[in-house]
Amino acid sequence: MTAMDIHQILEYLPHRYPFLLIDRVVDVVPGERITALKNVSMNEPFFPGHYPHHPVMPGVLIVEAMAQAAAILSFKTQGNKPDDKSVYYFVGIDNARFKRPVGPGDQLIFEVALTLNKRGIWKFLGVAKVDGQVAAEAEIICTVRAVE
Repeated sequence: MTAMDIHQILEYLPHRYPFLLIDRVVDVVPGERITALKNVSMNEPFFPGHYPHHPVMPGVLIVEAMAQAAAILSFKTQGNKPDDKSVYYFVGIDNARFKRPVGPGDQLIFEVALTLNKRGIWKFLGVAKVDGQVAAEAEIICTVRAVE
């Protein structure tokens, strides 16, 4: 079991506020799975516009957070860290489903499993939960490409 605090996460993700969506890695098993979390606060920059009368975290950001967890798993699996010469990109998002709204005060737990790593394409199955209930799930496909 390998946990990571925010300082270690910053070594593996180029994202920064307001787009860094992982607060802690609870566990990572390279080549297999990662469990990470995000504490959802009323201070999130998207809540004033989505929706002021009933704040809901946008589903695309939940999927983005799963992809950020997947990126950490990819780099841990390869035994390296990102650099300025490459970017980790989405290639596809399949079967995304949103089961319950996520709002201020919720803690999102991301469970992401590596299902395929072939010729530079990484495929993952991600599930986001709040209080043990599935909030969202998706198949995420990513790749690393050189920056030109």
